[in-house]
Amino acid sequence: MVAEGRRMPIGAGVVVDRRRLLDLVDQMRAALPNEIREAEDILRRRDEMLERAEEEARIKLRRTEEQVDDILSNEAIVKAAQARAEMLVREAEARGDRMLLDTENQARARLAEAEKMATEQMDEADRYATEMLRRLDEQLQAFARNVRTALD
Repeated sequence: MVAEGRRMPIGAGVVVDRRRLLDLVDQMRAALPNEIREAEDILRRRDEMLERAEEEARIKLRRTEEQVDDILSNEAIVKAAQARAEMLVREAEARGDRMLLDTENQARARLAEAEKMATEQMDEADRYATEMLRRLDEQLQAFARNVRTALD
């Protein structure tokens, strides 16, 4: 068709029969497989979905910006909330310090009690061992006397 067209006097252009060109385009479209048409349909639907999603996002963004503006416009509430938050942090830190001190005191008291009990148990063990050694000594002396008596 281009080879049969008339050349333009100036440039490399060619004049072609419009009707023949449109018929050729229609024939090409008819020859396209269904998959391509389905793909085009999918792309069209995707574009529509993207447009809807973008519109919804714009609406949500606008609403969010309005909410943020409402919140930020009330500066007294924000300052009061910040002051309250700082006070709560200070109270929590003080409470934590008191709890830590109480825990340390309890740990010291328990350690002292454990040391006292350990000392008492060691003293009791020493007394028991001393008593057992004394009794053993008495028994050995009695055996020694019996042995000497038997030898005499």
